[in-house]
Amino acid sequence: MANKLQEYFPMIQTRESIMEQIEADRHLKSMFEQWGENHRQEFLDFCTGVRGVKPMYDFISKEILNPETVPERIDELLSLLLGQEVHIIEVLPGDSTRIADETSLVIMDIVVQLKDGSIANLEIQKIGYKFPGERSACYSADLLLRQYKRVRSKRKKKFVYKDIKEVYTIVLFEQSTSAFHQFPDTYLHYFEQKSNTGIEINLLQKYLFVPLDIFREIQQNKHIRIENRLEAWLAFLSMDEPEAVISIIEKYSDFKAMYGQIYEICRNIEEVMGMFSKELRELDRNTVQLMIDEMQEELNQVKRKVEEEKQKAEEEKQKAEEEKQKAEEEKQKAEEERQKAEEERQKAERKEQELEETRQAYEKALKRIEELERTS
Repeated sequence: MANKLQEYFPMIQTRESIMEQIEADRHLKSMFEQWGENHRQEFLDFCTGVRGVKPMYDFISKEILNPETVPERIDELLSLLLGQEVHIIEVLPGDSTRIADETSLVIMDIVVQLKDGSIANLEIQKIGYKFPGERSACYSADLLLRQYKRVRSKRKKKFVYKDIKEVYTIVLFEQSTSAFHQFPDTYLHYFEQKSNTGIEINLLQKYLFVPLDIFREIQQNKHIRIENRLEAWLAFLSMDEPEAVISIIEKYSDFKAMYGQIYEICRNIEEVMGMFSKELRELDRNTVQLMIDEMQEELNQVKRKVEEEKQKAEEEKQKAEEEKQKAEEEKQKAEEERQKAEEERQKAERKEQELEETRQAYEKALKRIEELERTS
């Protein structure tokens, strides 16, 4: 399969050539040997064309999708994602408020102003962060506030709120969170604020989430059939199967130039190895942190569950104590009733005995009267 890609990209180096360069340089050899076997294979595969190259490495994406040097590429990608034609007129500074530890899991993060004045934040993440909605809402709010301050400063007394344009937050996930996998047939998720009554008021903030892993699964299930430009772009960003690369460039030949640019970058083995090694270190560090965060969240969930079970057990115990006390009260009441009944029975027996004694006395007296009458 490597030969097939070499037919399209003759600049692709052979594995033997690359290994000769590595073996000939002590520094490169030491760096290469420090990598795990999977990472060594990954590096060799994309440099030799065994696998296609995704621009999912920071050093590649900055060259291939630079909004300052090749704005037409970002123009088209944003137009296809937003479903309307857009044009970049300015690249804005990044968000200084973002957490530093997030940067290595974010492959691309660009903020651009479009021709109509709206703002678009395009971000590609290797691993989807927890709470993507809350996180995106925070950054969208920050972009909106930055736009407000900039426009108000520029317009001064002429400023009106209609001068504020839409803010688009577009996030592409190489590995998406579990929420997206509940929709295995969908890879474009649009969000915007809407009223429950149908009244239309532009609240400016709009979002698009694209789980690239789900897009890949859909493409693989249909044996990689690229049907339109958007699918070609998403495949270019997320798929490294040689079949996918060939399918893209045979349907849309202009993508060949971008792949060629990537393979030219890969010819500088020393530079590529240095940048690849740096990305591996950052990714490992942040992946570990992400796993720690997830484990802490799981621990917190277990702790909450234990507390809930403990509270439930306490409530059950209290209820049992109340039932026991109630039973004791019922028992005591029953005993009092039994004792009262026994006293009534004994009282009745005494009365019965008294009546019997009275009856006997009466009969005795009656006999005495009869005897006296016979003798008189």
